[in-house]
Amino acid sequence: MASKVLSSVKAFFSTLKSLQEDKNSDSCTYEDNIQILKRNGDSIAVLDLECGNQEVFICEKAVLRLNDSDDDEARLETSTCTNGDAFTALQTDLAPQPLTIRKARQLLSWYTLSHNANVHAVDDHVLLPLWIRCDMSDPAQTTWLGAQGVYMGNKVSGVKLYSVTCKGAVVNKKQLMTLDEVKREHKKRHQTSTMAIKGSARFILFGSSVVENTTIESNSSVTVDFKWSQVESVLETPPLSSTATLNIKVACGEMRSPMFEMYRELQFLQVLADGLRTGETEWLDPLERKSAMELTKDYIEDIQNTAKSQQEHVSKPAQPKPESDTRIFDSFLERGDLDFVEQLWVRMRKSVTSYQDITDSLKLVIEALTNGDIKPWIHRDSNSSLSKLILQSYHQQMEHVSLTGLMPVQMLLEMGMDKMRKDYINYLIGEELTTLNNLHYYLSTEVNLQEQVIRLRKLHHLLEIIVTCSTFLGLPYARLFLFTQSCLQHYKTSPYDEAHEFNLQIKPALISHFYQKQNPGVWGLDLSSGQGLREVKTSLQISDRPLVNHVILETVHPNETVNEDNMEAAYFSTLVCCSLVNFA
Repeated sequence: MASKVLSSVKAFFSTLKSLQEDKNSDSCTYEDNIQILKRNGDSIAVLDLECGNQEVFICEKAVLRLNDSDDDEARLETSTCTNGDAFTALQTDLAPQPLTIRKARQLLSWYTLSHNANVHAVDDHVLLPLWIRCDMSDPAQTTWLGAQGVYMGNKVSGVKLYSVTCKGAVVNKKQLMTLDEVKREHKKRHQTSTMAIKGSARFILFGSSVVENTTIESNSSVTVDFKWSQVESVLETPPLSSTATLNIKVACGEMRSPMFEMYRELQFLQVLADGLRTGETEWLDPLERKSAMELTKDYIEDIQNTAKSQQEHVSKPAQPKPESDTRIFDSFLERGDLDFVEQLWVRMRKSVTSYQDITDSLKLVIEALTNGDIKPWIHRDSNSSLSKLILQSYHQQMEHVSLTGLMPVQMLLEMGMDKMRKDYINYLIGEELTTLNNLHYYLSTEVNLQEQVIRLRKLHHLLEIIVTCSTFLGLPYARLFLFTQSCLQHYKTSPYDEAHEFNLQIKPALISHFYQKQNPGVWGLDLSSGQGLREVKTSLQISDRPLVNHVILETVHPNETVNEDNMEAAYFSTLVCCSLVNFA
């Protein structure tokens, strides 16, 4: 019997070791029906509590994958399943499948024995932590079992064993574990007179919302994480002395954002950039009834009529004020000093639906400039090709421009980028959130047009984030200033990524009106004893949704109308217990 166990230990150890050393693989199959995965712990809610972003092994039941080989499909077809059963088997791939408690304990014992030098079964090797999905078939309703070696250098001195148990959602808070009950659970495994107690909580300040039973989905979210010590009771509100960190993820293009109209402008800019890059363009639906050429012609006539009515002593040609239908957008980012090129861009970006539209409109403008029909005013630092032509027209020295091929698209793209850069500068500098020197990377015209568009998109995304913190959270200037510098620095070296979560430490008092009357999405309690590698913890996590996805948790409530009439929060609870096994 002993030799059979040692043989199993060696085989299991060898499988884990091979997977750990194989940089090109993140999974393997063991004993035909067990799948072993190599993952980061923070990719799974429960494991994140203990492992963070540390790499771990995950054992679960092997199931047929939809993208498996033809051999797997053949085995399915020749199996004893009926066609309906086969379809059901395929559907089970939607969620990971647990192992039985008995099998999980067996794998855990093999992993533990492989670390014990007294067994002499395997060579010295530092293995990743092991976590096994369980089916809750034991009285404790265990959902995970885990193990992690305790190493002194490359020598193992013991193993930490973990068990995770879960309970379905309850509405009555009295049904949750109390602080004293968690303490007693900890003392069952660890005979200690001293315990450190820490609390944590996460509140969702902004995200998807429900209005009249309809969920308004949002890819943006603002959450806040609290950490504190001296916990008095389960589900207590984080004290103002807590450490608080905002986690901000903003997806551009949400209609609720005050930046929405600016985003639509950026969209058209991206359409032009894509057209230059590929030669093909998917035009956006026009926002104006008139064609681009009609709007351009009307605009030129307005300038001519206005110029005729001006007194001769006026030092510079007057610009007609932006009309209500040509305003950039109704938001705090609107500028009142749009020059000729910028106002032309506003009209064209709302009406252009073809390359020909751009060409015809620019021909009208260049013809008016050549004939001296208009002498429009432009900003001194304007950098677009059309702006340079206007400057030349002041001295009747205009270069010839061939409006063929993609040149008109490039000219329009330059006009848009020039304007949008000024829009961003107007806000960031006007609010004293940064300096022109700090914006050099984002405003540089020394890189190619495609890279300029990418940097402009980065700047827009940063502005979406800053505006969210300013208008929604109402953060004070000092916090906004430091956060802006951090965001600007991030995007100088990182690729564009709307899924990136930006973090900002703040004082809880600044957002107390948001969270003190809310229920947390997750509330945690950690009891710990020991220090360093020999530290052991007992953790209670209370959440508004299950932290496991491979089992179904029942909801415990007094009636069928939970969380509808009384609007009380329903919570799932997860208990993580740790034991330390020392090797003699």
